[in-house]
Amino acid sequence: MARLFNLGRRHKQGLFYEPLVPLRRVGSSESLNDRDDGKPSPVSIVSTEVDTAAQLAGEGVDINPEEADREVRQFSGLGLSFSCALTANEYFYAPYHEEKLRILPQMNTTGMGTELLSYDIRLICSRLGTIFYLSYLLFEYPQNLALQRFPVGKWMSLNIFVWGIALSAHAACKNFAGLFIVRSVLGMCEGSITAGFMIVSSMFYTRNEQTLRVGYWFLMNGTAQIISGFISFGTLHIKTEGFEPWQWLMAITGVLTLITAITFWLYFPDSPTNAWFLTKYERTVAIRRLKENQTGVENKHFKIDQVHEALRDPKTWLFALFSALNNVPNSLTNQGQMIVASFGFTYLQTTLLGCIDGVIEIATIWTGVHLAAHYQNARAYVGAVYFIPNLIGVLLLNVLPWSNRLGLLCAQWLTGVGTTGFVLSLSWLSNVTAGHTKRVTVNAIMLIAYCIGNAAGPFMWQERFKPRNHIPWTIIGLCYTLCPILLLMIRRVLSAENKRRDTEPPDETYDEVFVEVTDTQGNCVRQKVEKEFLDLTDVQNRDFRYVL
Repeated sequence: MARLFNLGRRHKQGLFYEPLVPLRRVGSSESLNDRDDGKPSPVSIVSTEVDTAAQLAGEGVDINPEEADREVRQFSGLGLSFSCALTANEYFYAPYHEEKLRILPQMNTTGMGTELLSYDIRLICSRLGTIFYLSYLLFEYPQNLALQRFPVGKWMSLNIFVWGIALSAHAACKNFAGLFIVRSVLGMCEGSITAGFMIVSSMFYTRNEQTLRVGYWFLMNGTAQIISGFISFGTLHIKTEGFEPWQWLMAITGVLTLITAITFWLYFPDSPTNAWFLTKYERTVAIRRLKENQTGVENKHFKIDQVHEALRDPKTWLFALFSALNNVPNSLTNQGQMIVASFGFTYLQTTLLGCIDGVIEIATIWTGVHLAAHYQNARAYVGAVYFIPNLIGVLLLNVLPWSNRLGLLCAQWLTGVGTTGFVLSLSWLSNVTAGHTKRVTVNAIMLIAYCIGNAAGPFMWQERFKPRNHIPWTIIGLCYTLCPILLLMIRRVLSAENKRRDTEPPDETYDEVFVEVTDTQGNCVRQKVEKEFLDLTDVQNRDFRYVL
């Protein structure tokens, strides 16, 4: 398996690694190997080849650990709070968990005489869930390219604003066609959010910190699930002529989204190189503390060679397969309320019981990311262990008597524990991928696989399988069996590659690389660029080691 990562070429006389994609040089016609001592000659390169943080990183500022910790707290206080707030909004607005498909049962309970009521509610929920994820899938890679080309914070803000408009427009929908349109727009905009947060997290945090921070903003889904449960419950008690409770739900959350978009535009940082709340010295400290990542900050120049490398890298497809299988059961967040109702609970009881799902998600993600951050190289192990309750829950749902509704309810709650594995995989993928174009490509592929799983899942829930749904639960159990196996397989592949690189001779190909910059007097000077900020991929940089 280790040889799968040998994407470069080797010299016929030994183990010298020839880079897969040599950096483009300017101001020098020397060969990289023409020095008498056998070491690469100093070489100047075009500025678009290097990381946007290269100049600040090259200013030679000594990092004070206390100062570095202060920078982390400063960004966490602002950036992380924004990330958490928006992720909470995501759950309000249906992208992740289809919470707003509750409007259909609400339409039913309020007796609204529209075209929607001629359809089977479960069928409509399934189709609208699929529509959302198909739109998400189609726009995911274009959204990732836009995140590379434009300022991350500003691009996300625009998408949030459009998202808010589409969400508010739900209140005006009178038929399936209207919901089809607004759900498609929501899917298009959602493609920028998770990918954007993954990019921003890698810009500001070390690899171990990313594990925690990605967990923090993702567990806000659970927080929002609790809040939205109470909002949904409250709106059911609003009695206004000509404006139904479900319309109030859409209007309230739509306004909150628009407020969030404006706030993001004004205050959310695009990068540590231009964060408005950091001084130039603080920006330098924020960047230099990321050297250990060996992934740089960002590069606005699209590199097709990095796309090719991403497509040929086996770990890209292992993570993608994991993402797809992990999210086939995610259709439970769409069907869950109806399944719980089938146990004999009323709709109002079911709405409040949904809050428990949020509590479970918060508790499991919080404990999971802290365990993964505390124990070195334990991401795969922690993620795999957290799938065990899911398998127990699936087993109980298949064997418990239908009359034991409390047992069935607890079993369904157990199936939500494994979300931790997907959260860990998001930060892990970012940790083990270097090269900005490659990173946005693999992020897009993993999230496209996420969409495929979510789009396929609703088709399991068919009328002929009701009420026990043994076939859907069996498929879900199979997915939950394969997911931990894939995590352990990824770990084995990455570990073998680390061991192989440990046996290679030192790679000095990129030790003497310079970029031309203008100093404070206006003179053009050459500034050395450290390997960590050359926008090298994890394959090109032989000093890169994969966290496990």
